Amino acid sequence: MKIHLHAIGCRLNQAEIETMARQLAAGGHTLTTDPAEADTVILNTCAVTAEAARDARNLTRRFARANESAEIVLTGCYATLAPAELAALPGVGRVVGNAGKAAIPLLLDPTLPDLPAFDREPLARETAAGSIGRTRGFIKVQDGCDNRCTFCVTTIARGEGRSRPPAEVVAEVQAFANAGYREVVLSGVHLGSYGRDLGRPAGLRELIAALLADTDVERIRLSSLEPWDVGVGDDARAFFELWQNPRLLPHLHLPLQSGSDRVLRRMARRTTRAAFRALAGEARAAIPDLNLSTDLIVGFPGETDEEFAETLEYTELLAFGRLHVFSYSPRPGTAAARMPDQVPGPVKKARATEMIALGERLGVAFHARYDGATRPALWEMAAGAEADGLRWVGYTDNYIRVTAIGPADLMNRVTPVRLSEPRADGMAGEIDPAGASNSDGGEG
Repeated sequence: MKIHLHAIGCRLNQAEIETMARQLAAGGHTLTTDPAEADTVILNTCAVTAEAARDARNLTRRFARANESAEIVLTGCYATLAPAELAALPGVGRVVGNAGKAAIPLLLDPTLPDLPAFDREPLARETAAGSIGRTRGFIKVQDGCDNRCTFCVTTIARGEGRSRPPAEVVAEVQAFANAGYREVVLSGVHLGSYGRDLGRPAGLRELIAALLADTDVERIRLSSLEPWDVGVGDDARAFFELWQNPRLLPHLHLPLQSGSDRVLRRMARRTTRAAFRALAGEARAAIPDLNLSTDLIVGFPGETDEEFAETLEYTELLAFGRLHVFSYSPRPGTAAARMPDQVPGPVKKARATEMIALGERLGVAFHARYDGATRPALWEMAAGAEADGLRWVGYTDNYIRVTAIGPADLMNRVTPVRLSEPRADGMAGEIDPAGASNSDGGEG
């Protein structure tokens, strides 16, 4: 069977799709990047915003037009919240909620052995790159969320927090390393809560320490962490001490959502301007060259011009390296959708435009700090060809997107790169020929 897999939304959705890919490939099925060639298309949907839900519907229709004979299988958060709506779309054969997501490979092929993904033969790196376009491995360590942010539908769609056993995560990460992956990204809906349901309050810190001690994967990166999960005082310092090991990469994504204390309270966010600023200061003091990125929602119900101005000022003060900006969209079943003083669409659009422009200025400023510096970069894809080589795209250890001209064998290699030309979305680079040739290559 030929299968096309696609994910919308968070890194957890990507991790789940990659797990399905490994299971199906291990069972002898062919993974294809072209939905027109597929017998089955699997789409892992997102419902965090109205735009994400619209993308899922549009993508489903596009798949159906490209391949009228393929069965489309929809899963994920949107499929959990609105199964009847999605089942009515053209080409959709099955809609599987999050609770049944892990069983999708067995639904398609009951002869597959029901084994954890890390017990299967890992995909060869070339197969993984060709089918799902990744050199970084996304590791799902946790699912569900115990927060009650008033804007978020994820708790409804994903349920309460649930952590995988540490030994299982360690085994999967080592399997990725054995398969030649240079980097893994620890992902979860509420990653910072990892281990609490297992009776381990410092579970994430313990898990990272175990991965550093018991695996030989070259680079470990974290996905999003709620700021209050890092802890304060000694707990925060103990967490940040993990970055003394250079294999844990200097990038933290701490969602702020608003720079106004009044809006944060309406959002039921468990942080304040003062607490977040103190945490950012501790992190930057402990982790050299840290790239601190964040999420921001503009136009939350009741957000005044003054509160938006507070957020702009505070965001600039914190000097984030990257902003992910969202216009608030009401999600059915959330408290915020029932709040009064919903902000008009044109106002939200104008605020989003202004915040995005600020994010671009902050991105240029952060990247300018590294003009002329040399950082290690993992090369992930060739984006084109030039007269003197291929045009490669990769990411530095501190998550600067870099493009450079290099030889044909750079895929999934880590090399030094000299950075220049700071832009909002990244930098240009010059690969050290000696560094490239002396790298231990991408054979893993």
